[in-house]
Amino acid sequence: MGALQSGQTQYSDLSEQTGFSFEQIAVLHKRFKQLSHNQDSLRREDLSAIPDLACNPIRAQIIEAFFDRRNFCRSAEGTVEEVGFEEFVLVMSHFRPPRHSLTEEQRESVRRDKLRFLFNMHDSDNDGTITLQEYRHVVEELLSRSGALGKETAKSIADAAMLEVASISVGHMEPDEFYEGITFDHFFKLLSGFDIEHKMSLRFHNLDASSLCK
Repeated sequence: MGALQSGQTQYSDLSEQTGFSFEQIAVLHKRFKQLSHNQDSLRREDLSAIPDLACNPIRAQIIEAFFDRRNFCRSAEGTVEEVGFEEFVLVMSHFRPPRHSLTEEQRESVRRDKLRFLFNMHDSDNDGTITLQEYRHVVEELLSRSGALGKETAKSIADAAMLEVASISVGHMEPDEFYEGITFDHFFKLLSGFDIEHKMSLRFHNLDASSLCK
């Protein structure tokens, strides 16, 4: 009886924090147990073993997002070696579709949270900016693994894209000026017209383990 009440309390707390229903949290708990092999925590190798994730060009960034403290504790920094069920659900909540009944203020908050999560995925060194090197790495991975372009071409595209981003973010730059990188405020403005609320969402009623990281 005590264990049941404890589980219900945990579900209630998580539901309040994330907006997931008890049913959705139960589905996620089942998937968590599958991925962790019935252990109380998930490690990187558990997510690495998902077959569909193996072919994803940003596989490393997706996995690391689950162990990035910033994604389940706003004021935290750094990474952890394993995550429990609560942290797992908090990370997954970034992919929850927005409710239709949200106020404009609430919708803006959801949008900011999703973009912050996406920003954190690219800000791999946790310094508050997406540098040219970090951005270039992502572009190279996406393009070179697709087989469409080689590493050098991908590098050139990344460099050109960052210069364009720099001009949009900070205005005209002199030839000898150095662009340090995209801050979150710049990132938020650059993606102002992007439908992140629906693009970055999953349906949780019939979720299977492989779809967690597609």
